[in-house]
Amino acid sequence: MTESLTTDQERAQLLAHGRDRAAGLAIDPLPVVRLFTPDAHATWLLVALNPVDGDTAYGLIDRGISRPELGHVKLSDLASIVGPRQQPVMRDRYFQAVRPLSEYLRLAQENGSIVD
Repeated sequence: MTESLTTDQERAQLLAHGRDRAAGLAIDPLPVVRLFTPDAHATWLLVALNPVDGDTAYGLIDRGISRPELGHVKLSDLASIVGPRQQPVMRDRYFQAVRPLSEYLRLAQENGSIVD
């Protein structure tokens, strides 16, 4: 269930950023949502959602293997993931972005994982 991965407000903001990206605008927004696996060390900081399919998100992906990178992921795929202790991907309800995506990327690449 992808709805539990974002609130309505977050989804609207992700779609707005997705429309800007689709229009070719150079944007560097604050991440909108932080998703994570509580038992597998993976984290996703998402900034945009494809307005056409409403499922493909863009952001900083940290699979927990010390190689964070920008990329795309389907929310429907994330909703089906469970970690080794059968924990699903969760939304960090307390996440508040403090820097633009480019800064999260720079710091993550320096540290080998997403910080904050």
